Amino acid sequence: MNEPVTNVLFAGIGGQGIIKASDMLTEAAFRMGCDVKKSELHGMSQRGGSVSSDVRFGKKVYSPMIPRGEADYLIAVSEDQIEVCAGTLRKNAVIIRPSDIDPADASSRMLNIAMLGRLNRHLKFPETLWVEIIRESFPAEIAEENIAAFRRAAGGKE
Repeated sequence: MNEPVTNVLFAGIGGQGIIKASDMLTEAAFRMGCDVKKSELHGMSQRGGSVSSDVRFGKKVYSPMIPRGEADYLIAVSEDQIEVCAGTLRKNAVIIRPSDIDPADASSRMLNIAMLGRLNRHLKFPETLWVEIIRESFPAEIAEENIAAFRRAAGGKE
């Protein structure tokens, strides 16, 4: 019997940190002991075009691409990408939007990290793991701001 695989689709516009956020989720899932596969579609990202990244993790993952109708989560860093991605989503998929995030974080360069915090309400990976990955991914002063945004969105302490 097939073991369940968690499918997370990141979607946005070039420059919004889609690839960075998906890289960080990939690293977190790997450190949690999961088999992880990731794919990216850059499109015309340098010109403000669509960018997406599929992250799949579980006991055993065979393909990096999320099958149509099987995304468990959509991290829509740009809300106009929700309709574009609709065919990839499960019937009861969780969609995380900028409007779900503290307005100060939603309008900042930390939106992608705040959205990871909101996603973690569902994944429940240890906060210490995320803090470690954020500190490894950013210079010190930027890391601490991102950790605060992550915690606000995750509903944890700041």
